[in-house]
Amino acid sequence: MKRIVVLISGSGTNMQAIVEACHADRIDGEVVAVISNKADVGGLEKAANAKIPTAVLSHRDFDSREAYDAELLKLIDSFAPDIVVLAGFMRILTPAFTQHYHGRMLNIHPSLLPRYRGINTHQRALDNGDTEHGVSVHFVTEELDGGPVILQAVIPVFPEDTATDLQQRVHSQEHRIYPLVVQWLCSERLKLTHQGAVLDGSLLGPEGYATD
Repeated sequence: MKRIVVLISGSGTNMQAIVEACHADRIDGEVVAVISNKADVGGLEKAANAKIPTAVLSHRDFDSREAYDAELLKLIDSFAPDIVVLAGFMRILTPAFTQHYHGRMLNIHPSLLPRYRGINTHQRALDNGDTEHGVSVHFVTEELDGGPVILQAVIPVFPEDTATDLQQRVHSQEHRIYPLVVQWLCSERLKLTHQGAVLDGSLLGPEGYATD
């Protein structure tokens, strides 16, 4: 059973999906801690209700990104994790931090990477007239939202859609694919190599394993 630490900044719905998958034996792992950079967010309450240890480390208490990440690293490592999962953790991470967890840290991003790195992805997809949008799970590297893609899910974009419509449609796919990728990493089917993401010994393409 792999030890999983989840980082959040908000409601923690993806964290909850992963916790539920662990409890249902769909992930060979256990969420041993949930850490947030913001106090009083819904994800902390969800974790507490599931009897998972929680911690808050506010970035506002630090003078630099480097100082914050150094302290965050110490806090994460106090739980001896095998895997670190970013689940709506709204921080740009420093190279030293990402290197420390190289091959052990996952992120989920609400776009079909490499399109729309960063924020406001749903509105940007609408503004560009896209007919498809979606979500990507990827390894975390030094490049913002630039690590190798592992799995994507595609949703249609309809003419009457708003950013909120896309967000809701994407969320339903996030909760489906993120636990699956976490399980691949926990079961050691998934690895990060110098060539990219490798699943079951095969190098994945730019869009990851598959699109739905």
